[in-house]
Amino acid sequence: MSEAHKGACFCGAIEIEVTGAPAGMGYCHCRSCRSWSGGPVNAFSLWPPGAVRVTKGAEHLATFAKTPMSERQYCRLCGGHLMANHPPLNMIDVFAATIPSLPFAPGVHVNYAETVLPMRDGLPKFADFPAEFGGSGTMVTE
Repeated sequence: MSEAHKGACFCGAIEIEVTGAPAGMGYCHCRSCRSWSGGPVNAFSLWPPGAVRVTKGAEHLATFAKTPMSERQYCRLCGGHLMANHPPLNMIDVFAATIPSLPFAPGVHVNYAETVLPMRDGLPKFADFPAEFGGSGTMVTE
């Protein structure tokens, strides 16, 4: 059986479950993620759509899409942020803080050219995205 991790929105009305291992984990520094998260950086975990399941409260799940890249999902009762569907990548970003039992092991920084919180951790830092995800693949130094 695959490893499963559970999470919930701020009020607990919506519960989610992720199974297996994430396809990737890291930090996003783009202005949109910073604004949405209310923090200087967003910790992400990327999952194939089949690995993410809403197990309770789907009727309370709302979506906001500022761009076609990110369909951000949140609880319409408490406003708690849960995840973002990224259709062009065929991945779902379940915000790392949403699944507290998942050991967060970041491997990359994306959109580091927009950072407001420099992080000197030795991880690869892309100016935007890796080329295989539609970005330039340009690296930024610490």
